[in-house]
Amino acid sequence: MESRRSFIANASLATAALAASQVPGMAIAGDNIQEQNTLSAVKGFNLPGKIGAGGVALGNGFHENSDEQIQQTLMAEWDAGIRYYDTSPFYGFGLSERRLGHFLFNKERKNFVLSTKVGRVFEADRNFKKDPTSLWHGNLNFKYKFDYTASGVRRSIEDSLQRLGLSSIDMVFVHDLSPDTGELGARWVEYFDIAAKGAFPELIKMREEGIIKGWGLGVNTPEPIMKAMEVSDPDINLVAIQYSLLEHENALNKLFPAMQKKGAQAVIGGPLNAGFLAGKDRYNYGPTIPPEMLAKRDKLQAIVQKYNIPLRTVALQFSAAHPVVYAVIPGASTPEQAIQNAVSMTQRIPDALWKELKDQKLIEKNAPVPKA
Repeated sequence: MESRRSFIANASLATAALAASQVPGMAIAGDNIQEQNTLSAVKGFNLPGKIGAGGVALGNGFHENSDEQIQQTLMAEWDAGIRYYDTSPFYGFGLSERRLGHFLFNKERKNFVLSTKVGRVFEADRNFKKDPTSLWHGNLNFKYKFDYTASGVRRSIEDSLQRLGLSSIDMVFVHDLSPDTGELGARWVEYFDIAAKGAFPELIKMREEGIIKGWGLGVNTPEPIMKAMEVSDPDINLVAIQYSLLEHENALNKLFPAMQKKGAQAVIGGPLNAGFLAGKDRYNYGPTIPPEMLAKRDKLQAIVQKYNIPLRTVALQFSAAHPVVYAVIPGASTPEQAIQNAVSMTQRIPDALWKELKDQKLIEKNAPVPKA
């Protein structure tokens, strides 16, 4: 059986090779889009293997999207060479997994990498009512309970396989086991203790059984990941909204060194801060945009536009540049967004741009950046 760590490393190379040999890509030159091979990349980067697709939009996150539009978006990602897909039962209460599984059903399983999440178990809800404050839109028709026990995790994975209609999942993230999850709050530590005795050993067992190839935490804060590495053996963690162009100091100087010491890798969720760095009028998952982030985005935009490079491109390549990073997973709800994300990973960024960002103290001096 292929080891979990060699799988994670080799999957990146395989994705790049597949994209290079079979899939036509695109790159931006100024304002003109030109067709070219997807391996036209910044030197030293295995770029096609360092970009994946986040599944929030597939679950009608932020706004409702039709089935047809989502399938077109997934096809655009596939045609652009993307071969890593991340989803969760929580995204649209099962909708993201259903839509993704429908798209991937007739694809050769060896040709893509798939991750999903555990921590909530869902059941049908005849009395479902829409919550106007929810991130998720549309008719969800399910309810959930948090369950970080061994049996809950195994059931969650079995349920995910049923929704996906697929035979296997590559990587599993223990989801939202974090103090910023409102329903848990300060009690997250109690749930963590349950996971340490239940979910973590069960995921290790499932890894050894070959049901999954790797596991870790999928959270928005660093403390749970650090704590999990103290008590268990996670392979790869979904580090969400912690390593972006806007905010990265703690992950860069504390979390990533600890992960490297343990031999673990990172998937970067929210590299565009929920679209904020791509021009959206929202920031992460909150109802407001911090004024200091608006000001910082303006400063970043003023510099990158001198080089005629989209801020999205700079943001995605920055988040992918650290050696601990396996992939960045921006979301997309339209084919155009999907293509823009893929194109962003192929564009050459001058060294002078990165130098200017560091000189202006907009990114940390010791942050790894791509080399032109």
